[in-house]
Amino acid sequence: MMTQEDLYARLRQALRDAIERHHLDEASISLKSRGLTPEEAIGRTARTDYPILNGKEIMLQARFGEALGQAFTSAPVDFEGSLAEVLALDTARDPQARGILVATLNAVLRATGEIGNTVHCRDDGPEQCAERYAALVRERFGRPRIALVGFQPALLARLVREFSVRVLDLNPEIVGSVRSGVTVENGASAYGDVVRDWAELVLCTGSTLCNGTFVDFLDIGKPVLFFGTSCAGAARALGAERFCPMSA
Repeated sequence: MMTQEDLYARLRQALRDAIERHHLDEASISLKSRGLTPEEAIGRTARTDYPILNGKEIMLQARFGEALGQAFTSAPVDFEGSLAEVLALDTARDPQARGILVATLNAVLRATGEIGNTVHCRDDGPEQCAERYAALVRERFGRPRIALVGFQPALLARLVREFSVRVLDLNPEIVGSVRSGVTVENGASAYGDVVRDWAELVLCTGSTLCNGTFVDFLDIGKPVLFFGTSCAGAARALGAERFCPMSA
């Protein structure tokens, strides 16, 4: 099984490979990242219960040339430097470094044309995304038991109308609360029961990249669909399936 150390090593190598493939000068090209305000990240939404609106996590955005890459993280930081400096960051010990690496990989792969959909949907985008997800699940999987990893309110509200859903999250302010009629369970202690034993399909937020738990949803013997802009580059690098239809 891939470890968290392996994960960040693979992401770092994916960035190195992109630099080599596209003959980028890792020392001289400047990259900038900053945390976005909630309105910058998601616009004006009808719902007010998106995690990004409560300030516990921030959308970190990196700019490489004209391309943007994002990472949803609880450890945002403003950064300006070279690709070489990003590659040298200590992702093993520094949570801020993980967000920078993830956002940078997304921005660079977007700039080189290898990926798209690296900017979070806005306004009514999450509601439209939820409809698209319900349709995709129905068409590909029928009526599976779904583990939703990462509380996404619009997605949960739409899925429970049609499917049996359990929700996992790590935010202690959300765990134990009832959302759309479903009790949010602890993502660590309930993982085995919900993901390994109960679920037939896992829908997992890409923000698990920045805390390292992304590895818990790779090669688990059942289908996993990742959502969100954070994992745009990682999904390509690691061969994971991502569906993020409303992102730009």
